[in-house]
Amino acid sequence: MAGPWGRADVALLVGIVIALANVAAFVGIAKSASKWLIQICVVMLGLRLDLAVLRESVVNGLALAVGTIVGAVLVGLLLGRLLRTGKEISTLITAGTSICGGSAIVAVGGAIGASASGMAVAIGAIFMLNAVGLWVLPPIGHALGLSEMQFGQWAGVALHDIASVGGAAKSYGDTAFDTANVVKLTRVIWITPLALLAPWYMGRSREGGRRAPFPWFIVAFLLASVVRTVMPGLEGSAEAIGAISGIGFQAALFMIGLGLSRAALRQVGWRAVVQATLLWLVLAGASLEVVRRGGGPTDSLPSETAARSTASGEANVLGGSGRP
Repeated sequence: MAGPWGRADVALLVGIVIALANVAAFVGIAKSASKWLIQICVVMLGLRLDLAVLRESVVNGLALAVGTIVGAVLVGLLLGRLLRTGKEISTLITAGTSICGGSAIVAVGGAIGASASGMAVAIGAIFMLNAVGLWVLPPIGHALGLSEMQFGQWAGVALHDIASVGGAAKSYGDTAFDTANVVKLTRVIWITPLALLAPWYMGRSREGGRRAPFPWFIVAFLLASVVRTVMPGLEGSAEAIGAISGIGFQAALFMIGLGLSRAALRQVGWRAVVQATLLWLVLAGASLEVVRRGGGPTDSLPSETAARSTASGEANVLGGSGRP
């Protein structure tokens, strides 16, 4: 994964093949390690972005985040009713698709006291689509002529979890990598509000369920951005930091692939798969149209990547029309 042949999609595929061949070892350790590794890599990204750029990115991208999250939640719950997926699984699939995959499913599932089998079904459905998205989004982006900035915006919304967002965007370019991760982070912070609202929707008491976890790694990401702001000399290390975090995301995807099992695949019913697929297609299609029309966040990154892009005539690295 650290060599020149290393690719995020290949790392995930190798992990899946090993898992389905039933020869994976240390699966429990790998699942835990992948979560920590993802969070560490996200924090490292903060060292590439100073607070001024981060603030503008979050503010300008707020409308896109709120619009796509609210839209995805409404469409997801409607699809669940139409397909009769079941309120619990429908809620979990909707949370995972609208925000950040397995992390949102675990948080919302804990808040509503969801069954282990229900969470396994939702995670299984999301996992398969996430793998598909990791492989198909970059070729689609190139075929449509999306810039790095545009692809980063799209990947940050359309891909489910942070590891896949980082993996797909890294293969597209450094600017896409930074853009996609900032966009995804503006969505991850919505885990807590959604986990607080989910029990009300389900009509369940929070008693018996786990308290929704606060994404502390975002706080660490902000602190890293503070360090980048007060130590501008870190700009010279931006490329190395990006390369290291990219390898970390690939390693996390490999370990995530190891966590897939034949039993989990058998648990994924067709209704859950159909709901997750339709919702994902709606979200990916709508966000792609917004990005192509120039409705994503606007900004410029104070990094070597941004400097190169500006010098080559790209005035905006993170935006198009100037409107959120």
